[in-house]
Amino acid sequence: MKLVRNMRAQNDPWFAEYLLRIGNGTEETNDDGEILLPTSICVPNKTDDTALDRLIDSIYQTGNAYLKDPEYITSRAILSTRNDCVDKINLKMIDRFQGEEMVYHSFDSVEDDPHNYYPPEFLNTLTPNGLPPHMLKLKKNCPIILLRNIDPANGLCNGTRLVVRGFQKNAIDAKIVVGQHFGIRPVSTCLNLFSHMVNYMSRFLEQPRHLT
Repeated sequence: MKLVRNMRAQNDPWFAEYLLRIGNGTEETNDDGEILLPTSICVPNKTDDTALDRLIDSIYQTGNAYLKDPEYITSRAILSTRNDCVDKINLKMIDRFQGEEMVYHSFDSVEDDPHNYYPPEFLNTLTPNGLPPHMLKLKKNCPIILLRNIDPANGLCNGTRLVVRGFQKNAIDAKIVVGQHFGIRPVSTCLNLFSHMVNYMSRFLEQPRHLT
C-alpha cells in the first residue's frame, strides 16, 4: 500500500508532493541516503537554551488573542518522538497562556507489590505510552487531547481534541473543538489507567488527557 493522497496537506500542495516523493523514494538524497530538508521548513538550531522557544514561536503566534482562538490553537501541533520531550514542550507552552494555573496529580501504584519495590515517588517519574504525566498543568483556553475511548458515540474517544474552559477539584470542564461533536462540553469522570511498563502499573487520575 502506498500513500497517494495526503488529506492533511491539501492546502499545501508543495508539502504534499514533497511527502509523496519521500514516501515513494524519489526524493534526492546524499551519498549516505539522507534527505536534505529545505531551509523554508527548518528552524535553525543553535547551541543555547532558546532553541525550543524559537521552535514554539515559529509554530504559534503567542499573542493572547491567538491563544484564545480554538480554531487557531488546534490547527497547529509540535510532534516529538519521546514523551519526556513532549512534557517539556507542554510546560513551555502552558506558561504562554494567561490566567490561573491548575495542577492535577495522579495516584500511581503497582499491583502485587507487597514489599513496595516500586514506591510512588519512582512511579511518578515514569512516562509510559498512553498515559498522561503524573503532574498535569493546565490553564483556560489551552488545548488538550483525550488518550482513551470513553464515550465514542458522543465524541469522547482517543484523539479527540478539546479546549479547557474551566476547572473543578476532580474534573476538567472542556469543549470539543473538532469534528461532528464540535461545541459539546462533556461531563468529566475519574478513570483508572493501566500500563505494563512496570509489571502492572496503575495510574489513577481525574482525566486521561494530555496537553497538545
